[in-house]
Formats: sequence, C-alpha cells, structure tokens
Amino acid sequence: MPPEPEITLIRTERLTAKAPYAYAAVVGDLVFTAGACPLDADGRTVAVGDVAGQARQVMANLETALRAAGAQLTDVVKTTVYVASTRQSDLVAAWDVVHAAFGAHEPPSTLLGVTVLGYDDQLVEVEAVALRRPGSA
Repeated sequence: MPPEPEITLIRTERLTAKAPYAYAAVVGDLVFTAGACPLDADGRTVAVGDVAGQARQVMANLETALRAAGAQLTDVVKTTVYVASTRQSDLVAAWDVVHAAFGAHEPPSTLLGVTVLGYDDQLVEVEAVALRRPGSA
C-alpha cells in the first residue's frame, strides 16, 4: 500500500491573521486555496461597494497565498469566482479583473452570483487549484 500523501497547511504573515483557517493546502504537487477575500493586512474589507476594487484585492491576496504555497497564477488549473450580487454586470466587472490578472493564462473557471459572502461588506471571493512546478514561485 503506498504511503498516504502528506497535507501541508499554509498560512502567511503577508495576509491577515484574523482568518480562522489556512490560506492554502498542499498535497503532493497540488495547491488548493481557500477563497481569497478582499481583506487588507488588518482584516478589514477594502473597496466597500466596489466590485472591481474588491476583485483587485482578492487577486493580490490570491497571488500571495499561491506564492506562500510554492505556486503562481500561471500554475492555476481552475478557479471559482463568487460575486455577492444578482446583477450580471457585477459578475462581469469582477470577471474582467480576474481575467486580466491571469493575462494569457486562461484556466477553466466558474463564475457565480451568490447571496452573501463571509465577511462584512464582502462582494468578491476567488478560490483556486494550482499545480506546483519547480521554479514556479
């Protein structure tokens, strides 16, 4: 029987310590991120009421979590983008920022409108699965 893969939970001092969970988990060469939120280093929601502004902070936080786990945006194999809105224009505003952050790398993604997200005034959240490759981070 092969050995069970080890799970390494990743926290980083570059993201708020107020989150009650790890920012990523590494299993073998795979990285699974928690949903990146629009929080600053002090745990405050940024860009209140601004979907695109929150999406920019979310992507910066996602990059930080990936880097801490040994990956980068070009290693992402799938994302899920959550937007707390019933307006398609808000989903598109968030998606435009997410898509731009990935540049020419276009991993499969699911874009969802949801009722509410976990932090006060939060409008956007992005989770990802990535593959760690030598020299990625």
